Amino acid sequence: MKKTHWLFTLTLACILCIANAFLAPPSTKYHLRSHIINHEPITSSSSSQLQSSRNGAEDIYGAVHRKEYEMKRLNAQHASLSDPIRMAMGYAQEGIEQKRLAAALRRVYDDPYNPANPDAKEKSLEQLEREEKMLENGLAEATMRRGSFIVDIKRRSLSYPREQFARYDDASLVAEAMVRLGADVVFVNVDYHSYGGDLGELKSAVKAVRGVTNEAAVVMKDIVVDEIQLGLAKEAGADGIVLIASVLGPALDNFLNLATMIGLEVIVECHTYNEVKAALDALATNIMVSNRDRITGELIPDQAVKLAGMFPGSGGPIITIAGGGVTNTDQMKKLLAVGYDGVVVGKTVMGSPKAPEFIRAVRDRTLLPAEFSQWGLDDVEFDVDGNVMSGPKKGIPSASDDDVFL
Repeated sequence: MKKTHWLFTLTLACILCIANAFLAPPSTKYHLRSHIINHEPITSSSSSQLQSSRNGAEDIYGAVHRKEYEMKRLNAQHASLSDPIRMAMGYAQEGIEQKRLAAALRRVYDDPYNPANPDAKEKSLEQLEREEKMLENGLAEATMRRGSFIVDIKRRSLSYPREQFARYDDASLVAEAMVRLGADVVFVNVDYHSYGGDLGELKSAVKAVRGVTNEAAVVMKDIVVDEIQLGLAKEAGADGIVLIASVLGPALDNFLNLATMIGLEVIVECHTYNEVKAALDALATNIMVSNRDRITGELIPDQAVKLAGMFPGSGGPIITIAGGGVTNTDQMKKLLAVGYDGVVVGKTVMGSPKAPEFIRAVRDRTLLPAEFSQWGLDDVEFDVDGNVMSGPKKGIPSASDDDVFL
């Protein structure tokens, strides 16, 4: 009898263990791309590369697990409902949200006739007649564009392990300097282990940029794995936050919804066709296409160019920017020419005298409508008034180079 009871107890325990293994929720609510494909949660046994940070330079797998642990501790520290971060996450945005980030990416303040510009001017009768004719011909949005420059402020990067390519005392000093030079948006990295920044620098950068202008936007950049990080960005005064599609996977919708509710703008970073499609399906309005594959660390120089055709034309609801491995102004001009609204540059301008050159290369010209990106006019450049600039093109010298180009 005792033996039968013991066997029954053991059998029941085994059944419960097996049921728990199948019914228990995944250990994480976000997935890296390789695990999305197989519909598997990230676990410590998924792959030996998940432990790579123990043996050498940290990769995205190690960074995600480290952030998960850090956020677990942070949630415990800010568990009180009266905590400022919890309050930032708990209050819905009231009234009309000020989209400073979207306005900066589209440079509406530089367009004297844009209705979103508080100082917008009245259009002349001639301009109104011209717009009416363009509307009749289906070209209502086919107007010249203005590209935006986004600087990614960081001391180091997961993409360049063990390399510190910038040394500065405080990111706020860099943010202020870049905005004074003409940068439209600054990304402030707050993950110390991977990028060398922290939340204190984000707060000081917000204060520094607001002291210069109310038009430039400050965006928190982090390896976001928990919703409390949205509260951190909001509480710090950031205008927006970067979400990585390959890290969040199907949880991207939830993060976008929470960000919208608390009045925090979002830039969704994508690398593949499927990630862009997922971002569009989730109704993301600001999308960044990166040439850098977050999962493998590989740089694919023309990835953003190949995916440019996935987005609607000029002036639509989707604002698109591109970056990753941009090292010269020709690469920036190509990204803008194929239809992107802005370009993100990081390492190349960190601690480098090239920053003014890169910023002028974007801001001191206008761009053809995105609808014309396939017309073979990539080499035609226009000044801020929409007039064709004479050269150089593809390294061909011109007599007016000094007056026209950098």
